Amino acid sequence: MSAQSLPPGWRPSYETCPEVSESCSVKYTTLGYFPNQGVNIFLALGFGLSTVITIVLGVWKRTWGFSIAVGAGCALECVGYVGRVLLASNPWNADAFKIQIVAIVLGPTLVCIGLYLTLKHTVTALNRSMSRLAPRWYPIIFVPADVSCLVVQAIGGGIAASAGRNSYELLQHGNRTIMAGIVLQVVVLGAFGGLAGDYLFRASKYFRSGAVAPEFQGGAVVWVDKKFRMFVWAMGFAYAALLIRCIYRIAEMAGGWGNHIMQDEPSFVVLESFMVLIACILLAVFAPGVFFPQMSHGYSAGDDKRPHHTESDSAGTEMERV
Repeated sequence: MSAQSLPPGWRPSYETCPEVSESCSVKYTTLGYFPNQGVNIFLALGFGLSTVITIVLGVWKRTWGFSIAVGAGCALECVGYVGRVLLASNPWNADAFKIQIVAIVLGPTLVCIGLYLTLKHTVTALNRSMSRLAPRWYPIIFVPADVSCLVVQAIGGGIAASAGRNSYELLQHGNRTIMAGIVLQVVVLGAFGGLAGDYLFRASKYFRSGAVAPEFQGGAVVWVDKKFRMFVWAMGFAYAALLIRCIYRIAEMAGGWGNHIMQDEPSFVVLESFMVLIACILLAVFAPGVFFPQMSHGYSAGDDKRPHHTESDSAGTEMERV
């Protein structure tokens, strides 16, 4: 459709523009650019590979809760970047745009759930008395809190979508709700990081004191294990990457849909795409079933060489395992 033949009041949108043309310039899309096809193919393959590694190791080592959450998150990210690959050919592809928005927002939320589960098992394996909370409370508190962040963002997205282009005030309400969900997610991640850091600091101080009680000798063995230390560092870097991504999302959404930050692809690729990819690769490669077997459902509580292990201890450990 040429600019001269457009009906009065017509404006470019995902409903009126089937593809980029003279009247449907790419600058009018929400992204405002043709996504880089090569980069997005690379990202889709990276997330796809992370999905396969996570699921294969999860089934092999029987780390069900962690592997389901992280594997699903990686898979959603893969789908989201397939959507961006399609947008590289046609930025006005409404279905591809919706797919990438939903999948890329939802994916990291599920990946975060995997992180929340690791703290519970870390506390259980090392020394419960050093924790501010009982181990079972970590997933009970943080998993619903994380999901609630997603629900708030979804509600905001629904409000914004229902507003259309003719109700600016309603659109702003939707954007503010989305922002509230993102800020809440940063708060939840921050609280989790604070508790995890506090526990690891206290545990480190205890195990280095040289006065470890007999009932925590098994935890001391885990603490000095090189694989466990690699696992903790990997989880720490994954956490930092996800936190950076969430903070970037606040800046990205601060100006509403189609703002100059949202339309800057390099910042999106670095602070969103690669931050989440780094987290997913770390969680996949440094799988708990290999580097922290205490998270495995097939793990025997006696394998940590606790000298005073009893049947009641076994029952308690099994009850703590997700």
